[in-house]
Order: sequence, then C-alpha cells, then structure tokens
Amino acid sequence: MIKKLNRIANDTNFFLKKFIKKQKKSALIVPMKYGLFSKGKKIRSKILIDIGSLFKINYKSLIIIGSAVECIHAYSLIHDDLPCMDNDSIRRGKPATHIKFGESTAVLAGNSLLTMAFEILSHNDLNIPEKIKIALINKISESSGHLGIAGGQYLDLNYEKKKISQRKIIEMEIKKTGKLFSFCCVAPLILKRKGKNEINKFEKIGADIGLLFQVADDLIDHKGSLNTAGKKTGKDKKRGKATLISLLGYKNTIKYANKLILKINNKIEKYGSSSKNISETLKYILDRKK
Repeated sequence: MIKKLNRIANDTNFFLKKFIKKQKKSALIVPMKYGLFSKGKKIRSKILIDIGSLFKINYKSLIIIGSAVECIHAYSLIHDDLPCMDNDSIRRGKPATHIKFGESTAVLAGNSLLTMAFEILSHNDLNIPEKIKIALINKISESSGHLGIAGGQYLDLNYEKKKISQRKIIEMEIKKTGKLFSFCCVAPLILKRKGKNEINKFEKIGADIGLLFQVADDLIDHKGSLNTAGKKTGKDKKRGKATLISLLGYKNTIKYANKLILKINNKIEKYGSSSKNISETLKYILDRKK
C-alpha cells in the first residue's frame, strides 16, 4: 500500500513540478509550491486511480486529473489554516503557509492553486476530448465551491459550540471533505462517458469515502499525536467543533467508520478483483488514527 501511495505521489509531484516550471514566473510561485509540495499522501489521487482501474482508464490521464485534485486540496488546506478559519500554525509537520509567508500571501497562493487546477484540466497535456474536459471542470468546480469544500467549511465554522444533529454533521462533512472524493470517484466514469445513474452511484460512494476520511481525521485529532496528524491535535474539542465523536463518542464513531467501510465494499465488490485496491485504501484511511 505504501509503495503504491509513494508511486502515485511521486508521479503526481513530477507532473506538477514540470507544469509549474512551464508557467511564467511570479512572486506567488514559491508559496504555492510550499503549500502544494508538503509531503501529502495523495489519498484522493489513490482513490481516483483505484476507481480508474475498475474501468481501465489510462494511468497518465488519471495522474493529470489527480494533479488538479491535489491543487484544490492544497488550496483548501492553506485557507483552512488561516486565523479567520481554523487557526492552525502547523500543517504536515511544518509551519502553515500563512506563518511562513503571511496571511495575504497565503490567501493569494491558495487562490492561485485553485485556478491552476482548472488550467491543468483544460491543458493540452490532458489528451481527451474537449467536451469531457468541460464535464470534468464543471464537476470539480461544483466540488470546490459553495456546494462543496467552501460550503462545508462555512458550516463547520458556523456549527462551533452548537448542538447539531447527526444528519447535519454528516451533510457538513460530506460537503467539506466528501465532495472532492466524489469527484475522484466519478471522473473515471466521465472519461468513459457512463450514464447518469452510474455516475450518481459512484458520487455516493465517493461521499461515503470522504466521510470515512473526515471521521478518521476527527479520530486522529481526538486521540492522535502531532507526529500522526502533522498538526496540533485536540483542537476540535477546544473549539467546540461539531463532529460525530462529539455526538456518538469515540468508540461508537469507530464502529460507524467500520460500517461505512462495509457499505462501500458491498457496493464495489461486484467489479471483481480490481475492487481490492479500493478496499485496501479504505482500510489504510481508517488505520491512520493509530
């Protein structure tokens, strides 16, 4: 599993470094690279490639699409760490982008990474029909804006120190984290020109995977260490964050996460031996809490 993750991370970073090198130079390139190349495990790209293997999608195309995903993920982390958001000073074991470069530069670097994702998907490097490129850009835009990451972050901040129902917490976490995983799950189907029903099915699978990832993240914050998380832990409780742990408790949240894994595996097992890649990744996601 680690070897597969490392290969995907290396291939993604190689593409991104080459892509950025071809860009005209600007003062924002350095903070952009600082936030982008920060030893992330590229789990979203791994899910993209896992689903792509079910439909025999070209690996190089998936790496390019995954590079766009990682730009959006990096942008969201840079902005999440800001004092006006979650106010984190450490990210992936090093100073957050705003600590290193200042708040205004961090905002602009994050914005630039967000827009670079669309540039990657529309670029000639991704050798697919224009109509499919537009469909991918449309879907990743929806995953990133008010219906996805931005909307989820708004709810996350708005729910602090309030009594929130399980349904609303799940909806918030799916927006905040699940929507980008949903994109990773439907992108291969968009490439294959699959129908709306099958795309909807994989969108829901992606939402569940994203929810699993967020639950694992919350478990790490609850009991994990700085070394495990790459950032300070115990902050959710201090800030009064609305999480499944705050509602169900630690042990019941682990049970909930294991049920999610079972639910996802039941949906993908019909795709045969290739589905083992996804099962392996799901187990890895939850095991991060240790």
